[in-house]
Amino acid sequence: MLTIDASALAGLAEQVQRYSKRVQAEVAFSGAAAMATVIYQGARGNAERNRKSGLLLSAIYRVYAEDDSSATLKTYHVSWNKKRAPHGYQIEFGNSRSPAFPFLRPAMALAGDAIIAGNDRMAERLMETKGRP
Repeated sequence: MLTIDASALAGLAEQVQRYSKRVQAEVAFSGAAAMATVIYQGARGNAERNRKSGLLLSAIYRVYAEDDSSATLKTYHVSWNKKRAPHGYQIEFGNSRSPAFPFLRPAMALAGDAIIAGNDRMAERLMETKGRP
């Protein structure tokens, strides 16, 4: 006859659940970061092509938005610092005296590439965490 102590299984189930949540958070974070990096690099590449002073290029950022994120949803903001480069809006949309040289909107067209990069990074991260308790 086989006897199993259920209290030991309850502790194991709790450990597995904690591990699962940690892996989920790490994997999702890595995937979102990889996706944001593709959009960020695209925006910087577009700004580089229309570079005058480099001020806009240095003002483009990618930052993790902790307030907009949760355990299962990770959010990054990709934009430009409007205090450092207030002319970014004029470059992106143009005005009556100068044409638009969009840098951020075309970067969003890279969403498909960003999703692929995010999926690849999540798969890598999942394999990295597979052996860790």
